[in-house]
Amino acid sequence: MTPFLEIRNIRKEYGPVVAVHDVTLNVGRGEFMTFLGPSGSGKSTTLYILAGFDQPTRGDIQLEGKTILDTPSHQRNIGMVFQRYTLFPHLSVGENVAFPLKVRGWSKADITERVRKMLSLVRLEGFEDRKPAQMSGGQQQRVALARALAYDPPVLLMDEPLSALDKKLREEIQYEIRRIHQQTEVTILYVTHDQEEALRLSDRISVFSKGVIDQIGTGEELYSNPSTRFVAEFIGDSDFIPCQVLATRNGRADVALGNDLTVLDIPLHGKAEAKANVELMLRPERISLSTKAGDRALAAKVEDITFLGNNIHVAARIGDRTPVSVRVPFGHEALSGVERGTPVWLSFDADAAHVFSA
Repeated sequence: MTPFLEIRNIRKEYGPVVAVHDVTLNVGRGEFMTFLGPSGSGKSTTLYILAGFDQPTRGDIQLEGKTILDTPSHQRNIGMVFQRYTLFPHLSVGENVAFPLKVRGWSKADITERVRKMLSLVRLEGFEDRKPAQMSGGQQQRVALARALAYDPPVLLMDEPLSALDKKLREEIQYEIRRIHQQTEVTILYVTHDQEEALRLSDRISVFSKGVIDQIGTGEELYSNPSTRFVAEFIGDSDFIPCQVLATRNGRADVALGNDLTVLDIPLHGKAEAKANVELMLRPERISLSTKAGDRALAAKVEDITFLGNNIHVAARIGDRTPVSVRVPFGHEALSGVERGTPVWLSFDADAAHVFSA
């Protein structure tokens, strides 16, 4: 079966600078795909090439088996929502939503009915006559979303649409975007640098780094099985503990940590031979903390304790160099008697560990 949307070896050069390195990606019909990465990673450039605002140096983009690169941006019938709402300030809400329909020659009756449906979809019934300046930032972004969906585009592109909103409002609009996606089943490609936003919204996530896609998967897949050190750092919180390889086999490794502690059969990412220095990646919430010494634990000292609501963040240090973060549920008995300077012992679930070559 032909994929709905195909990005084939897209490359974008700006003189000597390569912004996108041969990105390849297939997106299913109705899928919510997020491009996640730091600034300068190539995610927005890829989105702009899809929109037709920029042309690739090479590669192709096909929608339902046909290239769209030779189609001007205004004829691609692709919806777009930006960080800035880009609403026409002199037009009312209803006129803003109606604008792309008028451009496409819809009848007045059809426009009126479609505007009504779109404002109902984004829960702004009764706001038809207001001007954008009379609305909150979240409401304006919902108007922009209604306008982008008004002409029923096959693909909706969203570039950091919520980054200008405060946290509470951002979470409310995230819920609305997810609900609207489920109702309309439109294919969405969404750009963000916020990992929590990506995890909350996406069916799958493409993690961009330095112009390439490091890994594609569901949020759970990326979190539980990161394929690169960058993905392990960027998705969720992570600790990296120096260790040494004892043996390797079939993409897995046995490693030695301090205190004669060995950890066996851990997934190995990259190449490493016996005695090579590598890093053991652990998630803070998968580390257990105790004030009692244990044979299968690492000795550490608490440096700071921070209350984060439903959990407590404990910053500790192994020896003189290695910092480690531990997340402990609020009120857990393990925190009894723990304060700055307290010696503690750290143990962990080896099933959640990964080894990355240095």
